[in-house]
Amino acid sequence: MPLPHLILVPGLMCDAASWAPMLPALQGHAHCTVVDHGQADDLIVMAQQILDAAPETFHLAGHSMGGRVALEVMRLAPERVQALALLGTGYRPKEAGAAGEKEVQTRQALLDLAQRDGVRVMAQAWVQNMVAPSRLTDAALIEEIVHMFERKSEDVFKRQIRALLARPDASDVLQQLRVPTLLMAGEWDTWASPQQHQAMADLMPAHPVVQVVAGSGHMMMMEKPEAVAAHFVSWLHG
Repeated sequence: MPLPHLILVPGLMCDAASWAPMLPALQGHAHCTVVDHGQADDLIVMAQQILDAAPETFHLAGHSMGGRVALEVMRLAPERVQALALLGTGYRPKEAGAAGEKEVQTRQALLDLAQRDGVRVMAQAWVQNMVAPSRLTDAALIEEIVHMFERKSEDVFKRQIRALLARPDASDVLQQLRVPTLLMAGEWDTWASPQQHQAMADLMPAHPVVQVVAGSGHMMMMEKPEAVAAHFVSWLHG
């Protein structure tokens, strides 16, 4: 039986390095491709780019903003996706009122920092909330994440923030999911909590169990690659 083609969708300011630590464990289970969002500033455009380059049918996994892109792929062409994995992500649009304004201000502050002092300085501040507290002293891990962000420009950061702030409500997509779906959240993720993933599971017809990655924050594939890969192998053979 041929191996499934697995398309991996990175999050905000991330690239193939975010998935790289778990790829060795997936050899022999799937043919993996990591996409790049390029200059896109719209989640639907990002989703269409994936579909334009993808084989006729495929498995799909998205992390953070990439999870939202994956949901837009499901909205556009659900018949092409054989199985779906959503990691450290969400489904709601930007909130109205004060909550939404706070998100805009938080993201704008990071963009201002990147434009004033450079992406590396912004990344060094941002990463403090991206990993489990116990990993903040792991200099190699922190540098790997910072260097990944640093490879993207301030303009790409601005474009991807624009895409996130204009994100659609994906509640209806979750309610119509009919493919095997893996939901994963980092135990310490303050951006996309296990509770948020449970709310997503509750909307889905199959009500999948949320897999919580112990000892991990938002960057679970880099923090706990063995644990994430083990769940992926089970999902791929589901």
